[in-house]
Amino acid sequence: MNVVVLGAGIIGVSTAWHLLTRGHEVTVVERQPDAALETSFANAAQISVSYCEPWANREAPMKVLKWMFRDDAPLLFRPQWPFGEGWQQWRWGLRFLAQCNDAAFERNVRQLVALGAYSHAALKEVVRATGIDYHRLERGIAHYYTDPRSFDMAGEAAALMRRHGVARQVVSTAELLKIEPAFAAFAHRIVGGTYTASDESGDARLFTQALARRCAARGVRFLYGHDVLRLEKTGNAIDSVAIGARGTCATGQKHPQTLRLRADAVVVACGAYTAPLLRTVGVDLPIYPGKGYSATFALRQPDRAPYVSTIDDEVKCAMSRLGNDLRVAGTIEVGGYDLSLDTPLARARCRMLARRIEEVLPGVCDTRMEEEGGAPRFWSGLRPATPTNIPYIGKTRVGRLWVNAGHGTLGWTHGAGSGKAMAELISGEVPEMDFGFYGFARARR
Repeated sequence: MNVVVLGAGIIGVSTAWHLLTRGHEVTVVERQPDAALETSFANAAQISVSYCEPWANREAPMKVLKWMFRDDAPLLFRPQWPFGEGWQQWRWGLRFLAQCNDAAFERNVRQLVALGAYSHAALKEVVRATGIDYHRLERGIAHYYTDPRSFDMAGEAAALMRRHGVARQVVSTAELLKIEPAFAAFAHRIVGGTYTASDESGDARLFTQALARRCAARGVRFLYGHDVLRLEKTGNAIDSVAIGARGTCATGQKHPQTLRLRADAVVVACGAYTAPLLRTVGVDLPIYPGKGYSATFALRQPDRAPYVSTIDDEVKCAMSRLGNDLRVAGTIEVGGYDLSLDTPLARARCRMLARRIEEVLPGVCDTRMEEEGGAPRFWSGLRPATPTNIPYIGKTRVGRLWVNAGHGTLGWTHGAGSGKAMAELISGEVPEMDFGFYGFARARR
């Protein structure tokens, strides 16, 4: 089959790779000049099957209300006017509230963990086949708590994961420091933690770009620097995808040349921009952007920096070592498609990450701001979130149109498996996992 994949993040490139290995002819369209330059660029770097948990839970509504007026809140809902795209935010929010109960939480966890385990195995297969180097650390993922009540609840979360086959263990402060001694200076604040040895970390951008190069070397056609102008239908099926090179011609007219790509299947893997594109052809999915932030700090004292990727429960941020850097990522801001880093709100959230790392790992990283002579690398990206956090992977009701999007904060964790599952479905196969694929009858495997 001839397949066009829209988007060259971890989801799109993984889809292209697995389609290629099944003998399909693949074209990837990406508006950026290279792969993984948007949501996959500087995420938390965690492959965290043990934390495949939805945002929606019984405590989320009260937390969202409590945090609404905190610039550095872990989850910040920024209400938009309920018109146009703002209506999509309110509709998404109402569906999110409907998931904030124990029954929905456990139901959603089951699918997220199933996809996570399947995806982790798929990632290992790709690494064995390609030998890609991406600062991979197979040291597990730890999670420390500074609040006794939150730590008490951690036992329930760990037990839930164990019921689904993930060996997440509750550990004492002393046990946590044996696993990762780098947090000794902050030990007086830590009341306990959890640890999952089977999880790992690595740079999603490096992996995705290296995999894209291997795809290209084996015949995948990459059209970088091209915008998707529209999906063109004939009847109830996609006839072609109209794309145009980015930039302007001498007269100032945008996209002076339109290229039409015809295919047997079109996969939309455009992250947070998937939903607006699909709505143009009558496919309405509740995918809404959650703005996330990260900071990448150079290590001043590498021998004191952590090797175990870790989650800080108090501020809901994750830290992962990437060579001689430390990546710190966290916070969710539900407020539209703004990616700016120069607003007062954005600066406050970036400073929170730097301040917290200096508190937890004093002197280990260069956390100075630019005005202080430092060179922090701050970044923001849009996490394509669904109310359940379960992504849409499957076929739409429009002929020849498929979707692979909505992975929220778990795009790197679920990326390899989502690409493999998408390729299997297009090839007429049934992926070996208990997951509800979009447009398909649920089959327990």
